[in-house]
Amino acid sequence: MVRGHGRDSRALDAHPARDDPALRTVCEDAAMGRWDAPRDLIAASGHDWDRRVFRLQILARQGVRLRWAETWAAAEPGNPDALVMLAHVQALRAILAGEAGERELLDTAWQSCLQAADAVPPDPSPWLVLMALARTLAPDTALMHQLWGEVRRRDPYSREGHHELLAYLMPRHQGSSALMFDWAHERAQLAPRGTPIAVLLLVAQAEHYRHRIEQDPRNYRMTIHPWTDCPDIDRVLEHWWHFRSPQRHANFMDDANYLAHALSFAGRHAEALEVFEEIGPYLSRLPWALCGDAEQLFRRYRDQAMSSGRAANPNRWRRST
Repeated sequence: MVRGHGRDSRALDAHPARDDPALRTVCEDAAMGRWDAPRDLIAASGHDWDRRVFRLQILARQGVRLRWAETWAAAEPGNPDALVMLAHVQALRAILAGEAGERELLDTAWQSCLQAADAVPPDPSPWLVLMALARTLAPDTALMHQLWGEVRRRDPYSREGHHELLAYLMPRHQGSSALMFDWAHERAQLAPRGTPIAVLLLVAQAEHYRHRIEQDPRNYRMTIHPWTDCPDIDRVLEHWWHFRSPQRHANFMDDANYLAHALSFAGRHAEALEVFEEIGPYLSRLPWALCGDAEQLFRRYRDQAMSSGRAANPNRWRRST
């Protein structure tokens, strides 16, 4: 069976905290309106910007319909982490409200982000939130690149910053398939080996597939999948997977799901086995949902990877099962 790092990997796990056990525990406290545990967790993240950003994003989902972020900020007005958390929550409220929401929501969130940026100058997370707000509610190319520049100065290989700008360049937002692919290839080429930036290539492939399906839903599904004979898969393997750090980045599971999906749809099941083993039970809805039922597809292709692994190396499977 797939090892899944000590968990029963047959049962899928959709918790947004993924494999961050400390965050899972704190999410429970946040869902009950408690802010002391989120405060301690964010402080413990220190200057690990990647982990800090991930935790802030997940906790913001727990605070968007509650008031604990406001309570924390009022109780500890001098705590910069409280300002950053409040900025994330207010921004998510504005984004969920969309263009039909009150302008006051956007203005409040924007000002909170600027205050948080002043309070913690080295922290890229307020600028990432501003990128998300600009992408969804105030699209402006010059502004977006200015915000991207602020993120890069603080964290040159910010995984979230790269994904925010790629999203801005997608055809369903402010760009086109050509702009999206050109930028993804440029950034993947410039990033050091071992960083997950190369996964942008597979995100772009999945988004292009989504775009083509929306344009021609009847005929495009009948054509060959774009992952067949896709050279970007090998670029991701060579630039990220084969040189990845043993210490996983915060969004490792999402990125690994993109790679497992691409390898599976390319028919490279034996190669996908190692990726599925690293994923364990942590299915991410995208990109699987673009091609059908996410859970069914994940299970089907995981089973095919396991079968290919048995056929390729039966001795290994006799030892591990």
